[in-house]
Amino acid sequence: MAEISTIARPYAVAAYKLGKEQKALAKWSDMLDFATQVAIDAKMQAYINDPKVVASDLQTTFLKVCGDKLNENAQNLIKVLIEYGRLSILPAITTAFEELKAQDEGVLEAQIISASKLSAAETKDLVKRLEEKFDKKVEATVSVDAEMIGGIKIIVGDTVIDASVKTQLQNLAYTLTA
Repeated sequence: MAEISTIARPYAVAAYKLGKEQKALAKWSDMLDFATQVAIDAKMQAYINDPKVVASDLQTTFLKVCGDKLNENAQNLIKVLIEYGRLSILPAITTAFEELKAQDEGVLEAQIISASKLSAAETKDLVKRLEEKFDKKVEATVSVDAEMIGGIKIIVGDTVIDASVKTQLQNLAYTLTA
């Protein structure tokens, strides 16, 4: 997986820089998302992976399916990806682009894991506190993990705030055996 993201990153950075230069990050985001949806479609996947299909035919078909949803620069990106046999990394390019865009906009992704379902008010309060702590806008994904026994775990970038009962019990057990 790291290899795919390593290959995808330069393409994403190039698209990001071009989008930023043209003040069209939202448009690039839409174009990349649309092209990714086309690329991951089951029928298109069968066509892409068909060894009888030559690159020029794939390019023509893919761009025809995308129609006017892609500008000239996005079409050029698709052409380069097809030429070098890298169309399969388009979803990774889109993901890397969105990460760069979010970073530029000052938005942090937070993963909130709790032992029980949080109410909308609890989630809103937690997000507000995280925004104050990190001084950036936070977009949170909330999930439930019953194995935590109780408490909550928050992951924001490289920062992990673990206030779960399971971790506290593990720490206590480690302290008692040490």
